[in-house]
Amino acid sequence: MVGDSFRELEKPQAGRLKDIVLMATVSGFESLARPSRSDLKQFHELFVPLYLASSDEARRQAVAALSQCAVLPEELSHFIAREPIAIAAIFLTRSQALSQRVLLEMLREASPDHARAIERRDDLSPQLIEALVGLHQAQRSRSTQNAPADTATATEANRQAREEELREEIKALARAQMPQDTGIKPLAPVEDAHLALIVRFARAGETGMLGVVLADALDASQWLSERILLDVSGRQLATAFVALDAPRADSSYVLLRLYPHLAQASGSVRRADLLLSGLDRPACIERVESWRRADAYTHSPQPRTAANSDTGDWRKDNAARRA
Repeated sequence: MVGDSFRELEKPQAGRLKDIVLMATVSGFESLARPSRSDLKQFHELFVPLYLASSDEARRQAVAALSQCAVLPEELSHFIAREPIAIAAIFLTRSQALSQRVLLEMLREASPDHARAIERRDDLSPQLIEALVGLHQAQRSRSTQNAPADTATATEANRQAREEELREEIKALARAQMPQDTGIKPLAPVEDAHLALIVRFARAGETGMLGVVLADALDASQWLSERILLDVSGRQLATAFVALDAPRADSSYVLLRLYPHLAQASGSVRRADLLLSGLDRPACIERVESWRRADAYTHSPQPRTAANSDTGDWRKDNAARRA
């Protein structure tokens, strides 16, 4: 059963159960190609209470994932945009689901940090640009009115303002080069050692360990691999396998072990094989790379010790066992 195969991921460790439920809800919504009005309403009603009950880490991960969605309930977009800048920044900067009305409202009401995040968007309309210019002029006007009478104090305030602007420019340049600066490497085909372990853990039903190896193969955090595995349709894992250029036979085997419903046949072909054959590799690579960018934005590199043996490097240990 699917429920049995995910027991490792569903164990309530240190309050992470609510976090996992939140990410499973987000993954389910991501898998909808064209969400209906009813889907949008239901997702909004499910997401908000789960989000409020989850940890800050899970909130950042969920918002980063939703920033890739083209369609979201407008009430939910407004809710996320009003969150603290540490969580909302990626959403304000990248989300295509944010309407111009919500963005203009945020510029009128939100903090300067929120306005700076909106300013970094690639799709600023003339109306938004005009609103941003007006916001900067208003800020300069307030600074002039509140300037100290003492010349030395005013000079120091101007110097600090220039330094702050320079720091923001440097940060913007660093963000623009994030894939290089954060060490994100292009997705590489899966290694034989990774593939052997993935098949082995799928055969043994050790889903938690499989998630660790999948994260290592994707050069991503375990949050991302868990999100992929929690998509019970199997489509996200199939997308990852195609992007990693995993052999079709091994990919089909793992999908069938984790998602038994994919063993059902359409004619003489199983649903797992139909799913894999219907995926285009360049499109899969593009999608997985977007997952990895969102993952890197919210997670710094973390050690994956769960897959290590007691005697040394798990790759060497696995090779020795196979020999």
